[in-house]
Order: sequence, then structure tokens, then C-alpha cells
Amino acid sequence: MTESRTTAFLRNHPKLLAALFGMTILLSQTGAALAGNGQTVTG
Repeated sequence: MTESRTTAFLRNHPKLLAALFGMTILLSQTGAALAGNGQTVTG
């Protein structure tokens, strides 16, 4: 199977792959927290 250029680049730079994975996890958790706290309170 042929490798894409991105796959080959990330295979040669595992620290960058780890950083991208970490940012993905951080952004997914931040989005969920903002969505949960974005409610309005009337009173």
C-alpha cells in the first residue's frame, strides 16, 4: 500500500505526532467544557 507524504513525515517525526495528538485531546476537552458552561441563567 502506498504511503502519503503526511504519513511518511509523521513517521519520521514521532515527537510532532505526539504533540498533534495532545493538542487534539486538549481541544476536544476544552470544547466540551465550553459547551457545558455556555448556558444562560435567568433570574
